[in-house]
Amino acid sequence: MEVYRKAVALVSGGLDSMLAAKIVQNQGVHVEGLNFFTGFCVEGHTHAIRTSTDRPNRNNALWVAEQLGIKLHIIDVIDEYKKVVINPKHGYGAHLNPCLDCKSFMVGKAREWMEHHEFDFIITGEVLGQRPKSQRRETFPVVARESGAYDRLLRPLSAKLQAPSLPEREGWIDRDALFGFNGRSRKPQIALAQRFGLNDYSQPAGGCCFLTDASYSGKLRDLWEYRGTKQYDFDDIMLLKVGRHLRPRPNMKLIIARDAGESQFLRGYRRRFTHLFSVSHSGPLVLLDGVDCDDNTRLAARLTARFGQGRDAASVRLDVVYSDGEQRQLNVRPLPAEQVLKDWYL
Repeated sequence: MEVYRKAVALVSGGLDSMLAAKIVQNQGVHVEGLNFFTGFCVEGHTHAIRTSTDRPNRNNALWVAEQLGIKLHIIDVIDEYKKVVINPKHGYGAHLNPCLDCKSFMVGKAREWMEHHEFDFIITGEVLGQRPKSQRRETFPVVARESGAYDRLLRPLSAKLQAPSLPEREGWIDRDALFGFNGRSRKPQIALAQRFGLNDYSQPAGGCCFLTDASYSGKLRDLWEYRGTKQYDFDDIMLLKVGRHLRPRPNMKLIIARDAGESQFLRGYRRRFTHLFSVSHSGPLVLLDGVDCDDNTRLAARLTARFGQGRDAASVRLDVVYSDGEQRQLNVRPLPAEQVLKDWYL
């Protein structure tokens, strides 16, 4: 009797991982998806917090699984992933993205899941030559080796440009039905999606990690420099995703909500930080992270007034609530626009 083969696919929510799972699924293999929650994921965070965005309000990994009709397992790896971010063996990419270490880590976790659930092989949506840090001919074997997956790792979109994997050699997968995509162009993937009848998908380049973003990476570097240690917790990395971040002085940082949705989100952190808000004019909620001294508080108040509807008023009345619960009211003149220095923005 023919053995029914099972594969586990890494599903980021992007087009590549969607196509890779679909290619194998079309060959009669039972496919289930894995999505690892690192805390740095774009999906389900910023576009859900902001009052209005240009992205669909959905988790793309869940949406992909629904379109393919497969089960998706979302696994929290926040604590385990810290060692990848803080001290990547292969270094960072253009920003703080440890892409090669990240891929080895995630394929390694998929291998553990595969073995525990008695699946046969692993699928990823990697494309040879697509990403300069992790998707090169010389790095593909590194991921296979360091993850422990070896030849049970199948990359359907570029399989014809590599030596046959175990699923191909054993006849579980027809190599002729796989592809040889190479390079950064997404045109072949878009054409394949049309062939499969997949007309709605997230941005073709994927992009589900804030660590690839220059602005976010700058904020994380600033956090590490201010604390003197490369450590973080979940709240830290969530707050870096929200609001304007200004550091007008070395011992203080402000997080300024950009709309009502962000103000509502930041309200959840009022007991952890000193926070400010205008009571005489409409304006944002602002968190003050740093030394609670009068000079810092007054500067924070003037900046809070600057970003509210009272920016042109002669005086703005604000409430300041300290992290210990003490409350005071200030009347301040909004800081003039020319005094809000570009260097303050993180």
